[in-house]
Amino acid sequence: MSAVFDHPVTARLIAEPPATRELSAVLRYDDADPLAVRIVFPADASLDGAEVAWAFARELLDAGLHGPAGEGDVHVWPRDGSRTVIELLSKEGVAVVEFDSGDLRSFLLRSYDAVAAGQEHGETDVEMGLAALLRGV
Repeated sequence: MSAVFDHPVTARLIAEPPATRELSAVLRYDDADPLAVRIVFPADASLDGAEVAWAFARELLDAGLHGPAGEGDVHVWPRDGSRTVIELLSKEGVAVVEFDSGDLRSFLLRSYDAVAAGQEHGETDVEMGLAALLRGV
């Protein structure tokens, strides 16, 4: 049975200090893509008026709750005991967004309930491989 769920959160877009802007976002997990998480920002949060979704490794989000993590387009780090910052880089620019760490932990725990860490490839791949091996394929 497929598990897809959304976890609505309030985030803070950090602009040139001291400017910040509260915005809604949705954390999304789909066990059809078990290694990834998504952050979906509504159309009113983007420059072009379209919904924006970022996908990145679930492991990156988890690591970023404990210390600086990430290479490439997404970086995550704890700001203090209660906030976590996610930096998103694209050709259009950089967005720095701050989240409540408790919201991120809650979301991750729910995702690990759906697909445990280390089980992302599922038993079906193992079962299919074993069956093929036993058939001599």
